[in-house]
Amino acid sequence: MSAPFWLVIPAAGIGARMAADRPKQYLEVAGRCILEHSLDCFLDHPDLLGVVVCLAEDDPFWPALASAANPLIHRANGGRERADSVLAGLQALQQAGADEADWVLVHDAARPNLARSDLDCLLDVLATDPVGGLLAVPARDTLKQADAAGRVVQTVDRAVIWQAYTPQMFRLGALRQALGDALAVGAAITDEASAIEWAGLAPRLVEGRADNLKVTRPEDLQWLRLAWAGRSAQ
Repeated sequence: MSAPFWLVIPAAGIGARMAADRPKQYLEVAGRCILEHSLDCFLDHPDLLGVVVCLAEDDPFWPALASAANPLIHRANGGRERADSVLAGLQALQQAGADEADWVLVHDAARPNLARSDLDCLLDVLATDPVGGLLAVPARDTLKQADAAGRVVQTVDRAVIWQAYTPQMFRLGALRQALGDALAVGAAITDEASAIEWAGLAPRLVEGRADNLKVTRPEDLQWLRLAWAGRSAQ
């Protein structure tokens, strides 16, 4: 059982760790930029209702993309932090006709290797869930807790540790309320699930593929280019 959904992609960041001449979502792989590949993971899905891409107000790169003319995609001005951008995206969805009870997926602009099987699994597993949840991967390596001097304090039990990925899937009204309330008191919100957790709810973890990587550092981009060798622009 799947579920109709809206999509928000926060893309207002500059990706400073890439040390590139443009935000990382606009770096090219296989003939197209990373953001376009990330959008492609969703645009042909039969249950997609619409998309909001949250961009820096003075973003000079978006207007040149073919995606900018897609009638399914709406643009919104992003904010200083991810949570600000997502909140703006949710407000834009409401203006586009989304209901508070509708499912919304939030996906990283620089996470272009999402498998359709993972997306469908997330939609199927969470279709009737009372809270929502996110794609995640169980920790594989031994984990160390460090002190301020960079020395090991203890080894953490990896059996209870998961890496949070995207998409993350929640009801529009619940996510908007959680984000708004958390931002109002200055809570540390690093992803949508952390806002829902802050509101006292427990998102469900849905295991996905480990190669659904977020391009953050130059070596991530190199890995992606090698993994996609032979793929051409569509």
